[in-house]
Amino acid sequence: MRRSPQPRSRAGLISVVAVLIAMVAVPSAASAADDVLRRGDRGPAVQALNERLSELGYLPAAAAGSTFGDATFHGVVAFQKWEGLARDGIVGRATSGALDGATRPRPLTRGGAGRRIEVLFGRQVALLIRGDQVRRTIAVSTGAPGYRTPAGSFRVFRKEIRSWSYPYQVWLPYASYFHGGVAFHGYEPVPVYPASHGCVRVPMPFMRELYRFARMGARVRVIYRPRVSVEAPSSERVGP
Repeated sequence: MRRSPQPRSRAGLISVVAVLIAMVAVPSAASAADDVLRRGDRGPAVQALNERLSELGYLPAAAAGSTFGDATFHGVVAFQKWEGLARDGIVGRATSGALDGATRPRPLTRGGAGRRIEVLFGRQVALLIRGDQVRRTIAVSTGAPGYRTPAGSFRVFRKEIRSWSYPYQVWLPYASYFHGGVAFHGYEPVPVYPASHGCVRVPMPFMRELYRFARMGARVRVIYRPRVSVEAPSSERVGP
């Protein structure tokens, strides 16, 4: 007498159902991934992101296009630093939600009329301020432990579009010096932690803007509160 094939059919049915459930679950994960914006993305969602970053002072209006390039990446990082979010340059649920209710950063100190820059060690950002209003918030990288960017109040006293660093044998583009050999300057990379040998590294997309803003005599204040929460291995701290 032949054995009934019904148990095998039930097993096959169970397998098919499991596969269908898995196939239904995959689009949900994909949809969640589609809500994330990162470097290289394009389209209306990126356009809206750039316009919002520009409105909050993290991007110039000229950069508010539909491409998620280097300027957008560093603008997102600056926003994440200011808001205390994960500093990854990716716009996921937390960053997107924070953008909805965010306001433009405010200076930590009052300085009246004129241009000035606050370098906030704890947040690793530079605030470009005019008349006590923040015009731009830029993600920077200050001096690593052992090479700390000096705290205090200074003035820009020397500017060079192409400045040669004798100690480190490297060109520093768009350098604005405010204390001895310590300057704002363009550099690559600009990590989310203090990594320099004392200077304030500025992302390449923003180095010209900061150079123009930091006129001769412009006031600079380096503030060490609150303390930074992200440090790097000493082996990764290279460059001026």
